[in-house]
This record gives sequence, C-alpha cells and structure tokens, in this order.
Amino acid sequence: MIFRLDERLLFPDPELAEPDGLLAIDGDLSTERLMLAYQSGIFPWYSDDTPILWYSPHERFVIFPAELKISKSMQKVLTSGRFTITANKCFGKVIAACSAIERPGQDGTWITAEMKEAYVRLHQKGYAHSVEVWQEDNLVGGLYGIKTGNIFCGESMFSLVSNASKVALIHLCGLGYNLIDCQVYTPHLASMGARMIRRSEYMQFVNGEL
Repeated sequence: MIFRLDERLLFPDPELAEPDGLLAIDGDLSTERLMLAYQSGIFPWYSDDTPILWYSPHERFVIFPAELKISKSMQKVLTSGRFTITANKCFGKVIAACSAIERPGQDGTWITAEMKEAYVRLHQKGYAHSVEVWQEDNLVGGLYGIKTGNIFCGESMFSLVSNASKVALIHLCGLGYNLIDCQVYTPHLASMGARMIRRSEYMQFVNGEL
C-alpha cells in the first residue's frame, strides 16, 4: 500500500513500504518534514513530472568508514597534491553541479528546483553539508547530504575530472561518522567497500543503538 501524505507532520511505518521501497506520496519538502523523514529512515526521490515520492528501501546500501577500500592508484592520487578539499564552502554550487551532471542511463535529474531550494534551506539550518574538491581554483567534484545523529545520509555526488568524487567520499569517511548511507546500489561505491544491510540494522544506527 502506498500512503498519501497531507499537512500533518507524520509518516507511515517504513516496514509498510512497497518491495521497491516506495512508501508514500505528496506532502512537502519543509525542513521539519525532511528531517523527520531522515530520522525515520525515509528519503524523497522523484522528478518534475511526478508528485513527491518517499522511499524507505528494505535494504540499505551503506559504507562503514572502517571498511572503506582505497586502491594503490587512489592512494597515489591522494598524496599527489592534485586536489584541495573543503567542507561547506559552497553548498549551493555543489548541489547545482550534482543536478547538472549527465549520468549514463538517466534521463534528466531527480534534483529538481524544488529539491535544491529545500536542501539549501537545510544547509542554512545546519542539517545539510557538502564536501568540495578543487583543482587550482576550479570546483571539480563534490558531494552533499544530511547529517542525522552520527550518520551521513549521502544524496548525490559529482565529478568533472577523474577521481574527484572518490576524493570527496574518502574525505567524508574520515570525518568521524559511524555510517555513510548511500541509499541505493552502484558498482562505483561497491568497489570502494559499500554493502547492503537490512533496514532494521540501519535503523539501529539511526536511533543511536549501534
């Protein structure tokens, strides 16, 4: 069953999500609703031609920072001095770049104008954070997401030059988070050590039980 949200600030039990993780539709992207969603193991994922769709996958694709795999070639990149890394220096530019980047097999972007405005508000309130990767004075890679407890819920990343997004992720894994939530599987992240865990285990991290 897919639930339709109204003005009330609540979500149905995530265990009731469809097999693909879809739980509810509609509602809004207010700061309060978004933070309740992340604290409940739920996130929005939709496009301009659909209502707001809320997902809570039965399995979550995550990285435990201690399990991060860094190849020998990547080690050389990290020590080369090729890149400079900052945090929260230009959140708006990072989310704009993530929405503009072309991705194989993806028609358009799920980072709508409405989503960008909502996450910039989250950043202004201290909930959303970015990592930026620079080559000289050019922003060439980065990522952004939401901090809830000691978990970083990654939303998107981009790379304009080889390895820039990997550098951003490696930096993120060194910031002391217990868990990096990658939401859905990608071969790129799997090669760096990301793996699936059950929603029940994920929620133990969200609730501070692990």
